Amino acid sequence: MSTVASIPLSSLRRANVGVPETRWTATAVAELFELPFMDLLFRAQTVHRQHFNPNEVQLSTLLSIKTGGCAEDCGYCPQSSHFDTGLEASKLMPLDEVLEAAQAAKAQGATRFCMGAAWRSPKERDMERVSAMIQGVRDLGLETCMTLGMLDGEQAQQLKDAGLDYYNHNLDSAPDFYGQIISTRTYQNRLDTLSNVREAGINVCCGGIVGMGESREQRAGLIAQLANLDPYPESVPINNLVAVPGTPLADAEPLDPFEFVRTIAVARVTMPTTMVRLSAGREQMDEALQALCFAAGANSIFYGDRLLTTSNPQAQRDRRLFERLGLSPQGDRPAVVGEAA
Repeated sequence: MSTVASIPLSSLRRANVGVPETRWTATAVAELFELPFMDLLFRAQTVHRQHFNPNEVQLSTLLSIKTGGCAEDCGYCPQSSHFDTGLEASKLMPLDEVLEAAQAAKAQGATRFCMGAAWRSPKERDMERVSAMIQGVRDLGLETCMTLGMLDGEQAQQLKDAGLDYYNHNLDSAPDFYGQIISTRTYQNRLDTLSNVREAGINVCCGGIVGMGESREQRAGLIAQLANLDPYPESVPINNLVAVPGTPLADAEPLDPFEFVRTIAVARVTMPTTMVRLSAGREQMDEALQALCFAAGANSIFYGDRLLTTSNPQAQRDRRLFERLGLSPQGDRPAVVGEAA
């Protein structure tokens, strides 16, 4: 058994609850990926059960509040103005439409409402409107999350003052693969935004995308980056690429399903108390694969008919799967910065 595999579970602690006995280097994470599949699942499930009810899954709903026309050139994204995907750009949604969607999400069982805008970064004129959305969604009794692109410190504080619970800003990939996917925003830009969010006292939702042509070592590099954030994110969405016609990654070879499950499991082992979210690409997964992901430690999903611009399993289908697996929806634990959501 490898050195990583023999690390005691008691050593897998977050920086905010005790200094970990080991830091997760990319090499150590890669060794986890190399474990026999069943050993890795057992390891991940053991860690998962130490921190969560293994039969509960948190439900979030994601709404695109401003679609298309983004100035970034992220190679996976149909919302980029650099690519012709047939997606028409829209203006920021009116407040009443956002609140109507949030109320519908709550009625279907969601406990967190995530709002995404296709911007490089929000402009000052946008901040008052998105702040009103945050306040309105919170008044409905839902947790709030936003993804608006890059933030400076003042913008992050404005969102905090409005009551934002979580901010999503993904690293997307390992640093040594990042330049093959994006040229208009640096890796450090992303890290700076995460730092601004932390300093404002907002919980961090940060993950990445797999299946973009990266190697296993680069997947390990992404997980290592996330696990070594101090503290690591309260929510970690793991996205399986949805290859959209018109984007540079339209013809990307699909990731092996077991490799995707391995990624979920390694995220769970290296970040024991985070919510690991089974995110984009779930529409393309059969129920058996989703069940393996839950067994590997995924305990959060995006719930509803759509993500930002791509389809998502319908709520009734998810409910039926939950019933067959004996899973039940859960509300998040109280959102406290520095603790898992």
